[in-house]
Amino acid sequence: PSGKLFWRRWKNRKMPLETANLNPEQGQNMILRVTQYGEPVLREQGKPIAVFDSSLRDLALSMIETMHESRGIGLAAQQIGIPAMLCVVDLHQDGVDNDFSYSLDGKQPPLDLWMPLTLVNPVIEGFSKETDFCEEGCLSFPGIHGEIERPDAIQVSFLDTEGKPHTLSCNGYLARCIQHEVAHLNGVLFIDRMEKDSLRDAKPAIRRLKERTIRSMQKAARVNV
Repeated sequence: PSGKLFWRRWKNRKMPLETANLNPEQGQNMILRVTQYGEPVLREQGKPIAVFDSSLRDLALSMIETMHESRGIGLAAQQIGIPAMLCVVDLHQDGVDNDFSYSLDGKQPPLDLWMPLTLVNPVIEGFSKETDFCEEGCLSFPGIHGEIERPDAIQVSFLDTEGKPHTLSCNGYLARCIQHEVAHLNGVLFIDRMEKDSLRDAKPAIRRLKERTIRSMQKAARVNV
């Protein structure tokens, strides 16, 4: 199944986003197709979500399943074809660097109690002056990696799928992951922040990926005519 199912409903909706049905199959979680670089939706600004219902919860669960199936640690709605302010992260997985500190609503609950984490309408309200370099990848850029400089610590406010507000302060890999995903929600990609040397080395692969994506889109358009 593809995020295009959700996207069709989104584009054709008669009601505003906050009342649109985001999930065509209520109560059923699906593995969704991850959009690839070159698809315009990756550059779209996400629209805020205002209604918190079963459609939103089903969509978030499908995104989490897709993230895990793709062996990722984060996924934004644009990456499954929907320009919405919604992303998921999960650093409570085998082999994932969990050397970070955090405070969720002023407390430090065990990771397994709040990961995977769904962030609705997230806003990063504070960044540390200290920055760090780290190699990043992206599910929408398979096989492409590069060095990215980001603030080491952040504070982010967000809503959960029930519409309840939360504040998370964190550093390290968790802060980096959230910054990567929130950037997606604003149409900003990790290649936009990639260090010059890394970008130079990755450019041929990025160009080939975009060309493949465009060919696939053109082929799909011909089939649907």
